[in-house]
Amino acid sequence: MFRFYFVIATSVISFLIFSYRYHKMNKYPDKYTDKDRYDLARMACNCVRKRGRVTTHVFGKEKLPENGGYIMYPNHQGKYDAIAIMLAHDTPCSFVVDSQRSKVKLLNEVTDLVHGERLDKHDIKGQVKSILNISKAVSDGKRYIMFPEGGYGEKVEDNIVHEFLPGAFKAATNSKCPIVPVAIVDSYKVFLKNSLRRVNCQLHFLDPIPYEVYKDMKTIEISEMVHSLIENKIAEVVNEA
Repeated sequence: MFRFYFVIATSVISFLIFSYRYHKMNKYPDKYTDKDRYDLARMACNCVRKRGRVTTHVFGKEKLPENGGYIMYPNHQGKYDAIAIMLAHDTPCSFVVDSQRSKVKLLNEVTDLVHGERLDKHDIKGQVKSILNISKAVSDGKRYIMFPEGGYGEKVEDNIVHEFLPGAFKAATNSKCPIVPVAIVDSYKVFLKNSLRRVNCQLHFLDPIPYEVYKDMKTIEISEMVHSLIENKIAEVVNEA
């Protein structure tokens, strides 16, 4: 967490500029496009990356579908994961975030900018509504980041991929969209280790899974398939290191 507090302490001016532009966009929403809002969110993310002394090596961007909505399903290692994906994803995308975590300063503003979906883990009806909202948005062409592990622990566990929640894939089956597995490697080192050494992590966009491939599968089968693809890719990367 030391790196996280270091980023906050050394980015006061940048965050003040960000805050000013954020409030201006909220005051005059009709003057700004989703791309404008996304670019501002990415500016904040890039500030965190630079101040945190992080380099993200990105692979597979050319595999991302050019048209239509889709959902990216990555493994989850820490606070830097969504930042890494947004910085690598040039066109606007949104994400699903725990409603409690989203109240944190900066994350709250970034969530607003990209129209993120806040999900309350203790509200079943609210979760169903969120899934329906995401499904409709993706059907309309929006792209989402959704972490099927449901969260991450505060204990460093290297590149372990925990069990996926099958319900997370309901949004994909509802919208009949491509599923894009994303393998994240070594991002746990960014904020879960007390160090300011430069950190290198990797982000791998894997081959999209079209609806035709998974349409007859149950969500638990889809979750196991995506989990296996991500786990195998991480093992491949780690073994090559």
